[in-house]
Amino acid sequence: MTDATSTTSNTPGAPHSLGSSIHSLSGKWGWFVALGVLFALTGAYALVAVVPATLVSAIWIGAFLLVAGIGETIAAFQFKEWGRFTLWLLMGLAYIAAGIITFVYPMAAAVSLTLIVGIAMLVAGVVRTWLGFNMKDSAAWGLVVFSGVISILLGVMILAQWPASGLYVLGIFLGVDLLFSGAGWISTGLTIRRLTHSHA
Repeated sequence: MTDATSTTSNTPGAPHSLGSSIHSLSGKWGWFVALGVLFALTGAYALVAVVPATLVSAIWIGAFLLVAGIGETIAAFQFKEWGRFTLWLLMGLAYIAAGIITFVYPMAAAVSLTLIVGIAMLVAGVVRTWLGFNMKDSAAWGLVVFSGVISILLGVMILAQWPASGLYVLGIFLGVDLLFSGAGWISTGLTIRRLTHSHA
């Protein structure tokens, strides 16, 4: 009598176990760590050179706006029978124009985006703090209020130093994001290595 477990594992198309998936990545853990180190070093550089990093962030956002605008414009022509063609087309052209302006004037775009970020953090912080005080029956209400207060303070700091904060805020956000991404990739690689050795 054939064992059901072995039959399932030998069946083509059967899902791989966690152990086999980890084993397939055993020789690649170093690449994860190397990618993490690259991200972390880039993030550290961004925190040191915040102005160039801010310009890079603005250009990235401009690229996303340009791509979104092109996609919106193409969609407008593809779905003309849905109606509101003019509205879709104008939205697409507005995105394209915003992307081009960001490319041409990246620093001015960074200053404007920083103002939006500051306002958004301030509003989000107020809402989160209000929600926290209205959920006191939950054990996490204090943490919610704390995170809201932090967002309010950061928003106030950004707005109080605006437009000068436009020179560095986006660069700091980019650097911190890259550092955390790098830490995540390094942790993933080391975890794969540890699990590989434990299954050996």
